[in-house]
Amino acid sequence: MQDKVPVSELQERLDRFRARMDSDTSDWRIAAIFSNVNQYYFTGTMQDGVLFIPRDDEAVLWVRRSYERARAESLFPDIRPMGSYRDAARETGQIPDAVYLEADVVPLAVVRRFQKYFPFTRVEPLDAQVAKVRSVKSPFERSLLERAGRIHRHILEECVPALLRDGMSEAELGGEIFSAMVREGHHGIVRFGMFNTEIVMGQMGFGESSIYPTYFNGPGGCRGIGAAAPVLGSPDRLLRKGDLVFVDNACGVDGYHTDKTMTYMFGAPLPDEALDAHNRCVDIERTAASLLKPGTTPSEIYAAIMDGLDPEFAKNFMGFGDRRVNFLGHGVGLQVDELPVIAKGFDEPLQEGMAIALEPKNGIRGVGMVGIEDTFLVTPQGGRSITGQNPGLIPLY
Repeated sequence: MQDKVPVSELQERLDRFRARMDSDTSDWRIAAIFSNVNQYYFTGTMQDGVLFIPRDDEAVLWVRRSYERARAESLFPDIRPMGSYRDAARETGQIPDAVYLEADVVPLAVVRRFQKYFPFTRVEPLDAQVAKVRSVKSPFERSLLERAGRIHRHILEECVPALLRDGMSEAELGGEIFSAMVREGHHGIVRFGMFNTEIVMGQMGFGESSIYPTYFNGPGGCRGIGAAAPVLGSPDRLLRKGDLVFVDNACGVDGYHTDKTMTYMFGAPLPDEALDAHNRCVDIERTAASLLKPGTTPSEIYAAIMDGLDPEFAKNFMGFGDRRVNFLGHGVGLQVDELPVIAKGFDEPLQEGMAIALEPKNGIRGVGMVGIEDTFLVTPQGGRSITGQNPGLIPLY
């Protein structure tokens, strides 16, 4: 049974959010939280409703469905039932002209229905403030990330090699990994904040499938089931001797994810070019991890790594050909794509307790995507991996 988020934890999150809003937007008066992930972060439950966070009053979670479940799941002090926004408006009273809400994720139709009963005139975004608050994980959150990391390491480093067999499809492997992870405690869903991003478990592929073009903003590729569902893995691409097997997926416990990539050589070693590129990626991960210390900026880490790459290696670093991404890593937590991003332009210093996935990778024509990814916690001694130490390219021959 999942533990309830402690009241002290919820209050501390609200306090940090209000402090961030006061710092960034001094004239704010009320925030409205609609998304399930942010509702869960602040209240410990996710329902059809809205969370009001006034600047100078107590927060209230209004729930249409299910109020009963919200009360059973959450220790949040003030949860109230509503049939519609009309009920919430009747008890809330007048609100300011400007309401701060999640502009990145709340549909216009929801805003208009809400505005029918709360006649504010201006919408302002609070996405950046919430993201920055969520980026620093409390001890409670870090304990969940550690549990996810242990499951993740066990499945990818110890269980997947036994699942690989000649003639199986990418889709079969994806289904078997998913099943194994759920049996070990994975919460069964992978959440991204990126608009229109749909992920069943992660990206995986045999050989060049792992550098196949994809709309997903990551270095790896994935053929997927087909055009209507470019996820999981192809039912037609079968595993054969000499294949690189690429698995990049997330594992979650009680809402909190880790991100990890593991690679395998099935039946025969890869060409020396691929081995050399992979080993270089492993060295880059270790170097970048050593820099994950409080006070260091993500942009400094990114520059330190990118400036040290030779031109030939850089051609396919963090992707393949013209399908490369301009980051080296990213925060993880309730969603896989959180702040901070290890990239140019991210100049806010790291803080202890941040969780960051580093994923140096390199696409090799005729082979696929080599490289590695692990999730690290920022500490004064540098990044501490919570998803294992295996360098990947596990030989299965």
